[in-house]
Amino acid sequence: MSKAVYVEARPKGRPEGTAISEYVVEESGDRVLHTAATQVAAITWSKAQGYTPHVARVRHLNDKRNPAHWRAV
Repeated sequence: MSKAVYVEARPKGRPEGTAISEYVVEESGDRVLHTAATQVAAITWSKAQGYTPHVARVRHLNDKRNPAHWRAV
């Protein structure tokens, strides 16, 4: 079984409608493993490394301790 990682948009806490500068792949402890220009690139990298990437169901709901906030891709 693969280890779950989380793909999140940056900057964190950005106001609605502002641009996303990058996407990061993080472990559950918020340690950044990889940075990519697009969400697709971050997901592709995660899968190539043997991880199971998850993305937030709703961008502002991203508590890694709550599985309902995430979906596997």
